[in-house]
Amino acid sequence: MTRFPLPDPMRRALDLAAAAAEAGEVPVGAVVVDAAGKTIGEGENRMRRNRDPSGHAEIIALRAAAAELGSERLDGCSLWVSLEPCAMCAGAISLARISKLYFAAEDPKGGAVLHGPRLYTQPTCHHRPDIMSGMGEEDAAAQLRDFFAARRT
Repeated sequence: MTRFPLPDPMRRALDLAAAAAEAGEVPVGAVVVDAAGKTIGEGENRMRRNRDPSGHAEIIALRAAAAELGSERLDGCSLWVSLEPCAMCAGAISLARISKLYFAAEDPKGGAVLHGPRLYTQPTCHHRPDIMSGMGEEDAAAQLRDFFAARRT
């Protein structure tokens, strides 16, 4: 569906989102990449499987990356996500000091970066990552549409 090749981390985030959907989870995937370009954490939504309201793809990927680096600070790292992060995840991204946030599809209902509270524009937000959205948007939006359409029938 994408008209041009996606960077590997976004392709992987979309693959993780597809795996989440196959497991009955909302299709969201996330990948953390260090400054050298090495993947150091990844995750897919696991809220239902783990019976954990914080089991979002971003949180799982951030936890894995922090464990890999042995630090709660992920300075110089980028996060690649298939969907605009919610308020919980946007807050965790800020606290982790992620340098760059890439996400595929915007989320007008639940997103907190470009929508809703627009967390990074708030004066109480002490760290704001550089943000790029839209890369892989068609693929991510199709995954979400298909997932929710199958549940409505």
